[in-house]
Amino acid sequence: MFKIISFAKKQWYIMILIIALLFVQANCELALPEYTSNIVDVGIQYGGIDRPIPEVIRESSMKELLLFADEEEAEQIQNTYVVTKDSLYSLDEERLGDSKKEIEEEMDDLSCTMSGIESELYLLDQMSDGGFGRNSKETQPASGTDEKSGMVLSEESKKTLEKDMGILYQNAMMSGMKEEELKQAGLVDLILLLPDEQKEAVVSDIKNIMDDFMSEYKDIAGDALAIQYVQKEYEAIGVDTNAIQMDYLKEMAVRMGLLCLISMTAAILVGFFSSRLAAKSSRDLRNQIFQKVVSFSNAEMNDFSTASLITRSTNDIQQVQMTQVMLFRMVAYAPIMGIGGLVKVLHTNMYLSWIIAVAVAAVLLLVLVLMLVAMPKFKKMQELVDRLNLVSREILTGIPVIRAFSREKHEEKRFDRASRELMKTQLFTNRAMAVMMPTMMFIMNGVTVLIIWFGANGIDTGKLQVGDMMAFITYTMQIVMSFLMIAMVSVMLPRAGVAADRIDQVLKSETLILDGGKQVADKEKKGKIAFHEVSFQYSGADDNAIENISFTANPGETTAIIGSTGCGKTTLVSLIPRLFDVTGGSITIDGLDIREWKLHDLRDMIGFVPQKGILFSGDIESNLRFGAGGSSMEELRKASEIAQAAEFIDSKPDGYQTPIAQGGSNVSGGQKQRLAIARAIAKKPKIYIFDDSFSALDYKTDAALRKALQKNVADATVLIVAQRISTIMHADKILVLDDGKLVGMGTHEELLANNEVYQQIAASQLKKEEMNENGKNAGKEER
Repeated sequence: MFKIISFAKKQWYIMILIIALLFVQANCELALPEYTSNIVDVGIQYGGIDRPIPEVIRESSMKELLLFADEEEAEQIQNTYVVTKDSLYSLDEERLGDSKKEIEEEMDDLSCTMSGIESELYLLDQMSDGGFGRNSKETQPASGTDEKSGMVLSEESKKTLEKDMGILYQNAMMSGMKEEELKQAGLVDLILLLPDEQKEAVVSDIKNIMDDFMSEYKDIAGDALAIQYVQKEYEAIGVDTNAIQMDYLKEMAVRMGLLCLISMTAAILVGFFSSRLAAKSSRDLRNQIFQKVVSFSNAEMNDFSTASLITRSTNDIQQVQMTQVMLFRMVAYAPIMGIGGLVKVLHTNMYLSWIIAVAVAAVLLLVLVLMLVAMPKFKKMQELVDRLNLVSREILTGIPVIRAFSREKHEEKRFDRASRELMKTQLFTNRAMAVMMPTMMFIMNGVTVLIIWFGANGIDTGKLQVGDMMAFITYTMQIVMSFLMIAMVSVMLPRAGVAADRIDQVLKSETLILDGGKQVADKEKKGKIAFHEVSFQYSGADDNAIENISFTANPGETTAIIGSTGCGKTTLVSLIPRLFDVTGGSITIDGLDIREWKLHDLRDMIGFVPQKGILFSGDIESNLRFGAGGSSMEELRKASEIAQAAEFIDSKPDGYQTPIAQGGSNVSGGQKQRLAIARAIAKKPKIYIFDDSFSALDYKTDAALRKALQKNVADATVLIVAQRISTIMHADKILVLDDGKLVGMGTHEELLANNEVYQQIAASQLKKEEMNENGKNAGKEER
């Protein structure tokens, strides 16, 4: 994974932007369940009142609050409220602090104070609802449960309450309160009639009873009872509680809408920048691989194979690109959501936190099993793609030969075998993926059932609220989904990891042909080539391809190389432009070892025509300009005339703008070879290398081309590799190779007189009369 990310290190600024946007998106999505909880608990259950702090309160209610508050609490309440002209007490937030943070902290502290007092007052109000007489000591249930409030009292609390009720009853009667008034009075009203000492004792007893009852449920039930007290206070004052509720719900809806909009925008931007980052990094990778491959010698090309390099440059980079998008869009997002969801869950309620551990363990187990099963197959898949690419390329390239030998059925079976092997591997990995999704859904739904089952019990016992349970479900799903996203990407990672390794293998491969870096001035470039005891051995071969070759090719001379098939002719001339590097001895051009030359300067001096003419898609003109971009049309026509290509070019309707198909498939072999020769001539190099380039030409065209060459490139160094003696009879120097060794060197006449290998080649190609005359007449004709 880190290697895949490292490919995008140039776009580090986009990575930082994506991470920042992911945090924005995660914060928005993590806030939504909390708002949902607030809508259920506060908006619906509490009527939109989010704090147990009334904005306005009656004077009588203020007295009740102060009655059940201790000195510190009473001072806090009195310092927060101010009397209005309507004899009501109004909340004054300016008294709480100067900054918004200070006000918020003071409000939280005030909420804790008010919640405990208001919940006790609410229960007392419920107990005395309908008059004191309904809850007097004579009517108090023997079970210790108050029918109206639902309070379950212990025997000790029951006796204490009965004693206090008796005190209140007697004091009320002594105060002259009539029976009808007594029935309508509330407990707090009667407590206020007591003398100070009795008042403190009764209030203390009632607070102890309430604290005992509320101890287990004070976090949830306490706030709920306190807010219900505020609701009743608002109703008594005449405040529109329905309007408060609707305003709260509207505010929550607007906030949730804004969060969704921000989250959606962040998600779109993350997708956009992730795709852009992956596209840029894949573009850079393709460029790096291409530049690396272009710098490869033939040895590295043979090591990797063309089919494998094509797969690495296309399919492998595509795999990395797709995975990069997933990594920055999903894998980077998953831990943010997972950790954030976990923090939110622990902050919401610890009652059901064990369910998360069960869910995460189940997901990790599933991912582990999938990795162990699918990982080996993903590694094999890229090798099978290579194999399929290789077979396809061989068949498509060799279609003429396949048809000529009627091997269509055999090749179809070979292709089908490679295709089926890839298909079986892909089916296996796809089935593993198919198992993952329903299993994940089963885990998620099972977790939801567990939360509802145990959450309902928590709601029943007062340990959990409905909104909190809904938020817990959402947070848990977010945590599980985070692991699900990681699991989905983790199935792709092995294949992408293999692809990344294969790309990295190309990029980090050691280039055998290194740039010498020494620049030579144009005026010093003459083109004199000298081989000094040169030997070369192919990688993995047991013997040298050529051995101890020494000769000099001077400017203005034509040096020919001849020998039997496989004797090392092509290998020898391939060493000059450093397609391979010598393994022994040295090659110098103008006295400087070619390994010290700047590669561009070295190859710029050489016009190389390979044994197999290669043309590029475009037109004739673009191919001729391949090595001579600044040449004029006159110079191109001149090169075409020398190469004997002008006649067939002019016969084309479009002339030099005639399209050339890929590989030059729309021209004949001889035309292709002449265009390749013309391309080298148009470059006007110091050194010409013709690697058996005249073999596709007839004798007449061959002779005309060589005659034109001798006239027009007289100052250049010319090396010709040939199979036909007639092609090289005119050469100033002929090298005879046999089994990689130089066995003869001289003119045609000299070699014909004293070189056995050359004599054997000549005997197979020349008439007896020509041999007896030592080729003098033939040589003169060519000159």
